[in-house]
Amino acid sequence: MRTRPISKSVLTAVLAAAGAGALWFGAGGQTSYRVQAGQQAASECGPPHYCARTDQKAVPYPEPPPGMAAAGSSVADPAFGSRILRITDASLAPRGGPMHTPASSEQNAWNTTSTAFYVGDDGGGYWVFSFDPNAMTASPNGGRLATWRSEPEFSYTQANLLYGIDGRSSVLQQYDVTSHKLKTIDDPLKCAHLAPSDHGSDISVSADDNRFMAVFGPRQDQNTLVYIYDRKQGCRWYNAETGEVGGGWGPAGTINAPYRYGIHNARLSKSGDFVAIAGGGGLGGTAIWEVATTNVTLCTNAALQCGGHRALGYSHLLNSADSRHPLDFVVRPLGDLQSMTHLVEPLPKQPTASNWYDYHLSWNYINPQDTTPACFSTYRYDNPVGEGMAPRVLGPWENEIDCVETDGRASTIWRFAHTYSTARNGFWSSPRGNVSQDGRFYMFTSDWEDELGRDANQRYRTDVFIVQLR
Repeated sequence: MRTRPISKSVLTAVLAAAGAGALWFGAGGQTSYRVQAGQQAASECGPPHYCARTDQKAVPYPEPPPGMAAAGSSVADPAFGSRILRITDASLAPRGGPMHTPASSEQNAWNTTSTAFYVGDDGGGYWVFSFDPNAMTASPNGGRLATWRSEPEFSYTQANLLYGIDGRSSVLQQYDVTSHKLKTIDDPLKCAHLAPSDHGSDISVSADDNRFMAVFGPRQDQNTLVYIYDRKQGCRWYNAETGEVGGGWGPAGTINAPYRYGIHNARLSKSGDFVAIAGGGGLGGTAIWEVATTNVTLCTNAALQCGGHRALGYSHLLNSADSRHPLDFVVRPLGDLQSMTHLVEPLPKQPTASNWYDYHLSWNYINPQDTTPACFSTYRYDNPVGEGMAPRVLGPWENEIDCVETDGRASTIWRFAHTYSTARNGFWSSPRGNVSQDGRFYMFTSDWEDELGRDANQRYRTDVFIVQLR
């Protein structure tokens, strides 16, 4: 078998892209790498069969972090080999402020073809970018969108459509990223009673683009109304404060449970049949509303382990049981909440309380069977603060960008990159991320270990980055 020497500086990248092979030392101690017969070629690496490393070893950060130039520049992650592209910098941001991905990793921030995505700024505006997935280059598409008060969501069927809620009138709208035209889809005021102080948020859409969901109320944790608009049947709503259900279709009345609460956030399943609702305090879990009925079921944090961040597929809920390990991921049918399947077995030794960390889940690369990988980022609250200070790593998957297998065939976690984020510069510095609809890219927020400069208020900046998933 012929061999070809490879330099030590790129050895890790080759290993990450090609998987397990054979290492040996040639003449003069030169390290070489051999891909064994039958191994998956690098050109074949990609969703749902990634070639990234899958071990459970702690991977410390490089010191210093890879130098990242202006927007448009890229680096290869030294430990994992994945390519990371910088999308934004201070030249785009209003007043040189921070840029970021959506507040929730559940939001679908990519279009269907991975040729467009959006990012946010600290002034509440949104920027659509055009993206070349083959060359891995990006550029702003049009100007700043400032009419939407809450984060929009891309269509799952049409590459040019982005859905949002008007910040003044609360009507549901669509924005064509090609023609740059806005169009009204539905006016909730024609169906539901809204107070003058109420506004809409959390827009999400079913995978067939037929059904929309939004939350209305005065503010997060005190919002009251889950609103549904179906293109064929019209409106429907559920008031979490009173327990009432009404609208233009389906049974009306009071829900079959005693839960009364303010809404923290809510998301529509890809099938459009269920809504998962996080209460603003005191609910003790996630409420699941079966939209065509008055049935609301509580997936409790204690008994059913429904706490933590979550993601919805077509008909399943994915979250971490969080009792044995931060990444004790479980998946369950939305219609049978007690039927939990643990995705990662065995798990490493349980971290101590001082070594616990958090995660954000994104499951927008999805099929109707809910068997495609879900991707996530992790972060620690005790990372060092200071320019170039490496985040803490005490075990596998910490301060990383990874994807987890959900099809039940194995317990695989693919590891793609470090986040280079301290997660210590306020909410927006945690490396929340959103996977593309084809599973090839993951967009995330990072302060790059406080090396992106400071804004006008001398706060460390954040920017948006994209890592290629192979």
